[in-house]
Amino acid sequence: MDAMAELLTDEQIASALEAVPLWTRDGYLIERAAELATFPQAIAAVDAVAEIAEAADHHPDMDIRWRKVVFRLSTHSAGGLTSKDFDLAAGIDRVLAGM
Repeated sequence: MDAMAELLTDEQIASALEAVPLWTRDGYLIERAAELATFPQAIAAVDAVAEIAEAADHHPDMDIRWRKVVFRLSTHSAGGLTSKDFDLAAGIDRVLAGM
């Protein structure tokens, strides 16, 4: 397991959000919703995100409602947002772009 990630400042978070424009900040987390074409495609997206999250040892909250999936990221062990959240957000964006 990695050493505890360092919390980002508000300025660092604002800058990091520019690289993942489909994500928004909600307090101590960032989130993104995606609507897929079909329910099986939404499940496939969640499955693909689970694989990259497991490899990164950083796991998002995922809420699936039919074709809509909401992803929420925060580094709970650090108590807020770290670079790990933005790295995974970029990975989730790549997964969704390929769906």
